[in-house]
Amino acid sequence: MSDSSASRAAPRSAPLLWPGLLLASLGAIAFSGKAIIVKLAYRHGVDAVTLIMLRMVFALPLFLVLSWWAGRGKPPLTRRDWLVILGLGFSGYYLASFLDFAGLAYISASFERLILYLNPTIVLFLGWVLFRRRVTGRQLIALAVSYSGVLLVFGQELQLQGSDVLLGAALVFGSALSYALYLVYSGEEVKRLGALRLTGLATTVACLLCIAQFLLLRPLGSLASLAPEVLWLSLLNATACTFAPVLMVMMAIERIGATMAAQTGMIGPMSTILMGVWILGEPFTPWVAVGTVLVMSGVWLLTKWR
Repeated sequence: MSDSSASRAAPRSAPLLWPGLLLASLGAIAFSGKAIIVKLAYRHGVDAVTLIMLRMVFALPLFLVLSWWAGRGKPPLTRRDWLVILGLGFSGYYLASFLDFAGLAYISASFERLILYLNPTIVLFLGWVLFRRRVTGRQLIALAVSYSGVLLVFGQELQLQGSDVLLGAALVFGSALSYALYLVYSGEEVKRLGALRLTGLATTVACLLCIAQFLLLRPLGSLASLAPEVLWLSLLNATACTFAPVLMVMMAIERIGATMAAQTGMIGPMSTILMGVWILGEPFTPWVAVGTVLVMSGVWLLTKWR
């Protein structure tokens, strides 16, 4: 192709990048808003079991429709498919979500987002433990950078909020570990079912598990005493911070690829910190700033060197 032909072709393909970047950015920001909404709801005296049930009740119809739409014209699910979906739904969306909601009762939204952002490092560790994948020296350096940032912010949280921070951090890290297991084992099933269909089905499983958990642990009458704000916040969480970002990120991946979509998602922690300061009044100290830079730098290096 001549230089003149290439120059004529470039303007037609370049604009396609921007819709994907915009979708990935909006998806990352919307995902990050979940922690802010949960913290706001906790101010009205609701517990994690009830709060996550409300989120899933509102989200369930949306994911049922997604499952149906993504499965049109596809072969029926096998028994093996259903078993895998049950396992992935339990690990990736039910357990990860519940541990995350529970942990947010003890730590700030900013710290929660930084812990969850360690997910690629946990996936790397699981690959080494479960599949004996080689870890390079550069990757170890990236891990050290990321975790030093988390330790800095952890020390700050410990001074501000007390010893309960240890419990909250452990719960949220457990959430990140549970979701990392989902990522490690979902690869083959994504190829079989497609990302949207698997996401819809696995999240539907998680919705039903969260509803069942509430029915087992809480009386139905407890819903009558909930503040109306909790219901509205849960509806917002289910739509704007759960269902919508799933679609936006998937559409972004179709346009710009998984790698660029993941790199664009680096704005997630920053948006959570900004919303935490602006909406929740959380402190933004030099320690938080340095810790955030270290975590994001380590994950960026890990993505680059992989």
